[in-house]
Amino acid sequence: MQFNHTPKVQDLIERVTAFMEEHVYPAEKLWEEQVEADQWNTPPVMEELKAKAKAQDMWNFFLPKDYEQFSPGLTNLEYAPLAEIMGRSRIGAEAFNCSAPDTGNMEVLARYGNAEQQEQWLKPLLNGEIRSAFAMTEPKVASSDATNIETSMVLDGDEWVINGHKFYISGAMNKHCKVMIVMGKTDPDNPSRHFQQSQILVPMDTPGVNVVRPMKVFGSVDAPEGHAEIIFDNVRVPRGNILLGEGRGFEIAQGRLGPGRIHHCMRLVGQAQRALEMMAVRADRVVFGQPLNKNQSVREDIAKSACEIEQARLLTLKAAAVMDEGGNKAARDIIAMIKIVAPNMACRVMDRAMQLHGAAGLSQDFFLSTGYAYARTVRLADGPDQVHMMQLGRNIMRDMAAARTKAEGEI
Repeated sequence: MQFNHTPKVQDLIERVTAFMEEHVYPAEKLWEEQVEADQWNTPPVMEELKAKAKAQDMWNFFLPKDYEQFSPGLTNLEYAPLAEIMGRSRIGAEAFNCSAPDTGNMEVLARYGNAEQQEQWLKPLLNGEIRSAFAMTEPKVASSDATNIETSMVLDGDEWVINGHKFYISGAMNKHCKVMIVMGKTDPDNPSRHFQQSQILVPMDTPGVNVVRPMKVFGSVDAPEGHAEIIFDNVRVPRGNILLGEGRGFEIAQGRLGPGRIHHCMRLVGQAQRALEMMAVRADRVVFGQPLNKNQSVREDIAKSACEIEQARLLTLKAAAVMDEGGNKAARDIIAMIKIVAPNMACRVMDRAMQLHGAAGLSQDFFLSTGYAYARTVRLADGPDQVHMMQLGRNIMRDMAAARTKAEGEI
């Protein structure tokens, strides 16, 4: 595996780092103040950041090589260090139009959308003019298994009629969220559970889309994107709003979640790295007559954090490389590994950093508490730890059994 960045990527790393230091970090406090003043609107300072990044051609880094007309056309491995840098700030990814859930939705539209869908929704998303949401999770079923979802999608003439109950729909509270990709069942009686689902584009202003409330995360509504609870009450959309075709929803979801999972992990590595650097600075603080960094426990926490971050970083890069070489399906197991490892690592590092900062570590003066909430959330987002471990363990045992059988046959 090649650890040296190409000149193209090294240039982007330097440019993104400089942009973060010059524009993003200094804007964090103002961003928070503007969110408090207008909870569900994109803060004006974010629009300014996006305009500056776009003007400097630092935009849509996440789209892969097949979509150079929309982006720089980076591989997953090339994108990884940029996502890590952007992930150091809560507002970093959006400034470059690389934030979830829009990234996943743009990939879906670029890969599976038809020309009309791309013109109506992909273009404004790529331009950063609107936001979007992905509606899959439901409160009444175990949505970690997407085949369990119950939202119904019935064809009535030239319209789909959608009825269902969704929650934790990230991004749907934002006033700039104009469209959702909704996953439901168009063929609930299909003998194959993986061909019962479809995904349909639903504009937020469609009659019958009832936003019930923002769901809280650790007591916060997570503005300005939020996580909406939504009731779909006889929502009618045109037949042409379906993506790819009937029964293709599970297939689309699997294609969407691979990159989405590793993008979260890339950002979490950057977030944890920033927390480690903050720990090193805080350790200069004098307590009981000597600097904190003289204490063995403080040194151990910093050392363990550095080791864990580097381990997660390397596994993230390897997962990205495997995705580039063999595709998302070939990288399934290693994506599961990093999805298990990175959020847990970030939780541990953020917890140590908060402890070292004392009460201030829990306050709005540092990003640590919101960073911890994000890391803890990602242990559930795009599949909980237990599902990834269950499937990974199954695959490992299956592969080892096959290897043993082969070896025995060759004796």
